[in-house]
Amino acid sequence: MNAPLSPAQQESAYLGQLGERVRAWRNGRGMTRKGLAAASGVSERYLAQLEAGRGNISVLLLRKVARAMQVTVESLARENPDQDLARRRIALLGLRGAGKSTLGAKLAAALGIPFVELDSEVEREAGAKLGEVFAMYGQEAFRRFERRALERVIRSHESAVIAAGGSLVTDPDTYRLLLDNCRTVWLKAKPEEHMNRVIAQGDMRPFKGRAAALDEIRATLTDRDRLYSRADVTIETSGKSLKTSLEELQTKAKT
Repeated sequence: MNAPLSPAQQESAYLGQLGERVRAWRNGRGMTRKGLAAASGVSERYLAQLEAGRGNISVLLLRKVARAMQVTVESLARENPDQDLARRRIALLGLRGAGKSTLGAKLAAALGIPFVELDSEVEREAGAKLGEVFAMYGQEAFRRFERRALERVIRSHESAVIAAGGSLVTDPDTYRLLLDNCRTVWLKAKPEEHMNRVIAQGDMRPFKGRAAALDEIRATLTDRDRLYSRADVTIETSGKSLKTSLEELQTKAKT
């Protein structure tokens, strides 16, 4: 039986946990430490100490950091994170506008584990933006890059929240790889909400030049319903607040 930790060891472990959460959130959002320092007003040097588990940060400074990251102080400071969730990979599925990025980043920050946008990892794998990948190489090559990106993420992250591309489920081999290595969650929403959320983000790329965009979203959801339904968990996000959806995600992802 292991001896209980001394008070000093408990404090050190807590600071290490706090630093890990801050670093995981920052990396998941692609935010540099310099950028977080500028947004929070907390020095870059102090943030480095905090992320290394050596920063005995005050409540007010932690509040500034949390506000800059748009998370609650409680999510960073609580002592007992959900270990069942924190020790696994959680993959979020759904069409664009389902909330994968928003909910995924918040879940990862709450758990103190990395948040991974798989589309960004595909771009890293290909050395080009997604639009360029399709234009230069075509659909088949994109699928190869996507598969290699997912394999790399699985190898390098024992625990992570992964936002999968909306069409990943249409590739049988890559989808099986995801199902076999992650706890999968389908973030389900009504077609109107998918469209409204993307428009609210100021991104009309999925709908450019398409007068029947809503009909196309309906058709895509119908076509992929059987595939998305293979996920371990389905969460309906339509008509729910971000807080409610996040609480449901935290609960259902661990069952």
